[in-house]
Amino acid sequence: MSGMTEGKPTEHVFHESNYALFVDRRGRQYLVRLEAGKAFSSHLGGLLHADVIGKEPGARLKTNRGHRLLAVRPTMADFTRLMPRTATVIYPKDLGAILVLGDIFPGARVLEAGAGSGALTIALARAVGERGSVVSYDVRADMLERAGGNLAAALPGWSNVTFKQGDVCAAIEETGLDRIVLDLPEPWRAVPHIEGALARGGILLSYLPTILQVHELCRTLRDQRTFDLLETMEVLVRPWEVGNRSVRPGHRMVAHTGFITTARRCEAKPPDEGEDNERADVPEEDPA
Repeated sequence: MSGMTEGKPTEHVFHESNYALFVDRRGRQYLVRLEAGKAFSSHLGGLLHADVIGKEPGARLKTNRGHRLLAVRPTMADFTRLMPRTATVIYPKDLGAILVLGDIFPGARVLEAGAGSGALTIALARAVGERGSVVSYDVRADMLERAGGNLAAALPGWSNVTFKQGDVCAAIEETGLDRIVLDLPEPWRAVPHIEGALARGGILLSYLPTILQVHELCRTLRDQRTFDLLETMEVLVRPWEVGNRSVRPGHRMVAHTGFITTARRCEAKPPDEGEDNERADVPEEDPA
């Protein structure tokens, strides 16, 4: 894994083709792919890539104008924020929640629909590991190309992801999947095909920007009667600034970005078993 992180503990230095994250004294970040013969250039001056190759992550290097840059390996969160994109990527705060709430485990067979720029693809590929597999659908060839390029940059040499141009709302070829993760505007249209693709007990997870979309998805899943344990949540993140003499919350926070909805594929409910959409902990109104 010479893209974001180095796999071998004996090689804790930057190599050519690795990605480096340069951070200046004001916290501005620059994602750079190291190539011998090239140089990084900004308003702070220039820095030869050759001066970074061979150095350990955490090195502080001077530009030709005397400014120091901290050079570290980008995390997956750094890479997904700064990588080339043709569509809005899922924020790192949501990626973490998706992996946990979707219970993406090593060795899992996962289908993703809506490859976009590949941020979720990268997260899923790392989570399932080399024993698992990810099939990533998108209706647009340019999205698949971008996602594939970003995956190759972040996880060079990994072969556990297959990209397919297709519409899961029309058909899903795979069966016996452990997890299905959808980043689609109308995921309810795919529910009839998910029924035959997701293994019994498997988890469906959908990422949606508006609550009205969530409502339509949940209504469709309930009508299908083979999905249960529906849950919807969102993640809000407020950073804090901790200085030597003051501690306060940041001026800006990453608030709503999307809703995460999960459901389990189960045995079909009997026709005589109705749906109770009310919360059990909400007391009934007093008729008086």
